[in-house]
Amino acid sequence: MPNDAADPEEFGVLRSKRNATRYQILVEIAERQPAVNQQEIADAIGITAQAVSDYLQDLVEHGYVEKHGRGRYEVTKEGVDWLISQTDELRHFVQHVSEEVIGQVEVETAIATTEIDEGETVSLTMRDGVLRAMSGDAGSATAVAVTDAEPGRDVGITNFDGVVDYDLGSVTIVSVPQVQNGGSSAVDTERVVELAGDHDLLAVGGAEAVAVAEATDLDPDIRFGSPAAVREAAAKGLDILLLASTELVSAHTDKLRDQNLSYEVVDPAEA
Repeated sequence: MPNDAADPEEFGVLRSKRNATRYQILVEIAERQPAVNQQEIADAIGITAQAVSDYLQDLVEHGYVEKHGRGRYEVTKEGVDWLISQTDELRHFVQHVSEEVIGQVEVETAIATTEIDEGETVSLTMRDGVLRAMSGDAGSATAVAVTDAEPGRDVGITNFDGVVDYDLGSVTIVSVPQVQNGGSSAVDTERVVELAGDHDLLAVGGAEAVAVAEATDLDPDIRFGSPAAVREAAAKGLDILLLASTELVSAHTDKLRDQNLSYEVVDPAEA
């Protein structure tokens, strides 16, 4: 029975099973109020309906929940304040685990550029959009190898220190008109070929854009899921030429702006 426990303020939700259940029930009530089905709450959090009834009575007695009639409950201001305080505690705990616990044992993968032994300090660089590791600590960012690796093989690394020094990539967008406005025939294909030679990757989005690539005999590096892929590639230091149907351009530019990545949209007739 919940009534034989200490005052709800005495222990946090992480240190009291009772308060953890209180927290879950209050959240369920807040989502369902004012019509509260005790069996639904019981099923949602994995306790009996009778236990839910006991906790509801206890929450009413402590002023965290107000009962308005049979099956009708509402979380009070005091109940909301308690939920907020417990949520803050959870947030701080998760942040601690994420930054100070998991962060210390997080393992990433890099490509070895030299022979690397487990336990060795390595320097990190970004090249061709891929994290690289080489033996030694001369770089601006270092880590510790958790596996052995030969050059060209993947190596696990942890205990990161410093920041990998590299420039973000940029995106040049050729907005290809929709077919009713000229489609691929409205694009200067010779200029597209020239631009492709100045960029690391070619991406396409939309049928009209695919038609431009095929007309120039260019093989796209990115064809599906291009908004996310282009953003990821630019964030890893690659320059991308993007051929995108007009109606898809904003989907790309929105994602690029979200990460403050550089881009320009060029006239397809003068691309």
